[in-house]
Amino acid sequence: MIKRLALSVPLDGFPLAEHAAIAREAERLGYVDAWSLEADGIDCFAPLAVVGAATSMRLGTAIANVFTRGPATLAMCAAGIAEVAPGRFCLGIGSGSQPIVESWNGGVFGRPATRVRETAQFLRRALGGERVVFRGKTFSVDGFRLSRPPEHPIPIYVAALRPGMLRVAGEVGDGVIVNWLSADDVPKSIAVCREAAGKAGRDPAALEITARLLINVDPPSPQSELAVRRHLTAYLNVPVYRAFQEWLGRGEALGPMWNAWQSGDR
Repeated sequence: MIKRLALSVPLDGFPLAEHAAIAREAERLGYVDAWSLEADGIDCFAPLAVVGAATSMRLGTAIANVFTRGPATLAMCAAGIAEVAPGRFCLGIGSGSQPIVESWNGGVFGRPATRVRETAQFLRRALGGERVVFRGKTFSVDGFRLSRPPEHPIPIYVAALRPGMLRVAGEVGDGVIVNWLSADDVPKSIAVCREAAGKAGRDPAALEITARLLINVDPPSPQSELAVRRHLTAYLNVPVYRAFQEWLGRGEALGPMWNAWQSGDR
């Protein structure tokens, strides 16, 4: 298996205007990919446009939310980055979480696995230049066609935590994006994906694994440790991430933290 070292963008503490120079230096040091995230800061496509124009890195979103953008808008965003970096862009999609979808964007976080599956199915056709009529369980599209479809196929990756979404990744994705787990947890998650891929008549070995890692580059200090703890606890108290940790078998270890959070000790 080929291992690829990737930069995660946008980088905290650095304005987007400085990302081109940072990305060029990262590429010189051996980074070959740049994968973007979005939550409450910059969107996931803008950093890739900057990095893609400045380097020859492969680019990917990890992830673009399938609830906060309509399917046609997602296709247009992907087509734009594909023009910046022809043949070196991967579109990672996922469902996000209840706070992002409902509290911040006024959506409904319902049937996430179905929504991701249907979005992937729609995007395959739309990014291929088809005029798409799609009737799904979570959305419908009537006659959308990209006027500037990408010249090269765009691989679609699926972000997944628990078995339902992991199976979707294996069945419809070119890759799977995993997060909030240790290296020892990866085989458990990937086994679900590969089993689903095999049952769908696909090659399980062809499924690429993209793992997001949280790295603290600051020197060890109480302040640095506190910053990491705050980041971790904020995420792991979100229902979807809590359920994931319980599936991984960490309920007993994380129970005191969850109880403290719920009682207001934050």
